[in-house]
Amino acid sequence: MRFLVILFLSTLTASAQIDPHKVTIARDGYGVPHIFAKTDPEVSYGLAWAHAEDDFVSLQRMALPSKSLMGKAFGKNAVAADYAFALFRCREITEEKWNTLSPEFIRLIKGYVQGLNDYAAKYPEEVLHKDLFPLTIQDYIASSVLALTIFNGADRMLAAIYSNNMNQVIDYDKMGSNAIAVHPSKTITGEAFLAINAHQPNEGPEAFYEAHVNSEEGWNALGGLLAGGPSILHGVNENLGWAHTVNFCDRLDVFQLQMNPKNQNQYLFDGQWVDLDKKKIKLRVKGVPVPISRDLFWSKYGATMKNEQGVFSIRLGANMEIRALEQWYKMNKAKNFTEFYNAISLQGLSMFNIMYADKNDTIFYINNALMPIRNGDAKYDWKKTLPGNTSKTLWTQFHGIKELPQYVNPNSGFLFNTNHSSFYATGEKDNLSSSQFPAANGWETNHNNRSVRFLELFPQDKPLDFGLFKRIKFDRQLPAKLQYPYGIDSILMMTAKSYPQYDTILNNLNAWDKSGDPNSKGAAIFLLIYENVAASMRGKDPQMLTKIQSEETIEKVKTYLVNNFGTVDLRLGDIQKLVRGDKEYPGPGFPDLLSPEWGVPYKDGKRKITGGDAYIALVRFPKQGLPIIETSNTYGASAKAGKPHFDDQVDLFLQQKTKPMTLDKAEVLRTAKRIYHPGE
Repeated sequence: MRFLVILFLSTLTASAQIDPHKVTIARDGYGVPHIFAKTDPEVSYGLAWAHAEDDFVSLQRMALPSKSLMGKAFGKNAVAADYAFALFRCREITEEKWNTLSPEFIRLIKGYVQGLNDYAAKYPEEVLHKDLFPLTIQDYIASSVLALTIFNGADRMLAAIYSNNMNQVIDYDKMGSNAIAVHPSKTITGEAFLAINAHQPNEGPEAFYEAHVNSEEGWNALGGLLAGGPSILHGVNENLGWAHTVNFCDRLDVFQLQMNPKNQNQYLFDGQWVDLDKKKIKLRVKGVPVPISRDLFWSKYGATMKNEQGVFSIRLGANMEIRALEQWYKMNKAKNFTEFYNAISLQGLSMFNIMYADKNDTIFYINNALMPIRNGDAKYDWKKTLPGNTSKTLWTQFHGIKELPQYVNPNSGFLFNTNHSSFYATGEKDNLSSSQFPAANGWETNHNNRSVRFLELFPQDKPLDFGLFKRIKFDRQLPAKLQYPYGIDSILMMTAKSYPQYDTILNNLNAWDKSGDPNSKGAAIFLLIYENVAASMRGKDPQMLTKIQSEETIEKVKTYLVNNFGTVDLRLGDIQKLVRGDKEYPGPGFPDLLSPEWGVPYKDGKRKITGGDAYIALVRFPKQGLPIIETSNTYGASAKAGKPHFDDQVDLFLQQKTKPMTLDKAEVLRTAKRIYHPGE
């Protein structure tokens, strides 16, 4: 059987090549690529080429682990990706499941990979390592398996095992995204509204890239994709649109193996000693002349690691499935809700909430996951480390698509998700109950600041106009009652009268309106409070801060400001910066606003925004004609410093404005600033 698979793969690789002269790339005024060709594979070729022109480094970072070259290209801090690729058997699952991919999708990725290979051949000076190219379509799919495995939290669990910290608590309060769908019956204009709003890193492989793809085979879609995406990952086509947010339901389990005291490569399973599957790999690191040898282990539960606390296996659906990119491609090409639902029923995509709207009066939301069917005894706490010595904890199947939390056209007329619970997705009377779903699956049950603020703003008792819809998306205000995991309300109640040594700080904080405006002095104080509290309380049970903790936090903030700036009277934009190249801009926002930002220490006491509000698309679906689309991205179409579109969307982004976009080929070509074929 393995011989037949290899023969099939080699036949595909040897098939006809795409002629780049049959592919047209039109760059609009913001440098966004619009790719036109007769066939889908030709369009995907053009997408790969255009993305490489703008950010070839990120595309290569996605592919390097497939050839164990991440460490060789970037050094010891990157070699973990090569290790993870081998540990989670991304290559093996790709070979095993290859025949589950459709011929249509294989045609598509063949075109995409040829685009990458052709670009690398034309511009060898941009190649990060000489052994990376040419890529095969198997390298490419295996890389996507690793990407989804990491997205599902495997990297954090690997870090916890490696650091002997299996009690580690992950702090999820910073990351997130927004998605909103409004039914035509709920809007003043009778159009469905959709907000596509990913909160992602600003740069690198996880930053969104905007593109428009259009073929004569019925593919016409515009939206955002991550490095290596052969189609739009979330966006809009002529009939419908969809948005993703990260979900935090329990898709991953960790098992502690019971080892044989006489043989540390054997573990107990249902009363029998079983050998760990063991093999060696050699990791290559830049600057290190000799490869580093590492053992890889695999148990019945999956990828296995040893540390001082024991031996642990990680099990999740993401490295059991290779059809995620195919599912996205089918979502791109769906013409109505039935076709879209058939596409997601493939269940190739192991995670992400999906929000949907179309021109035919359907809105839809699903908390999508490859959710294990956990049949073990009720005594097991599936959120914690599980016993790895019994088949009672070894799940082997997943819940079907119909068994996941989902809504179609609720009477309330709207759906939304801000990475909060699926059970608060619409009007109160229409919400699902968590009791309808197995508790072992760990479906989210919490609100967050963004979900509470959304419900404060959204008019449930009257029709919605598009202007208010946009204002809700761009809102920078915290809700009246804070939802942060670590209660900081006690600090906000401190007054200058009680603590005169902090009078300026507390007066600014007390006068604060809880907004993330870059000109706000209270927001500057709050950001530093937030970062201090998050650092000191991470991993502890959520609680209100004590009086002593509150005083200590304010003292730290005061010391920080005085030591770095010589004053405590500053605006948020003085401390927080949006940085692009050698330019700095006053940065708005902080974590868990509807329009959030988060960052890291930068220089001279300032903080640099590294993620938050990223790709934004606001869509209206009139009954006739194409969708009406407005978008923005953090910086611009190009990640290459010195290029015209490296930072030309920064002003739009900071002013919370959008640019008009269209799926109309004739209009794109009429207004394009440059039209060319790949390689020209």
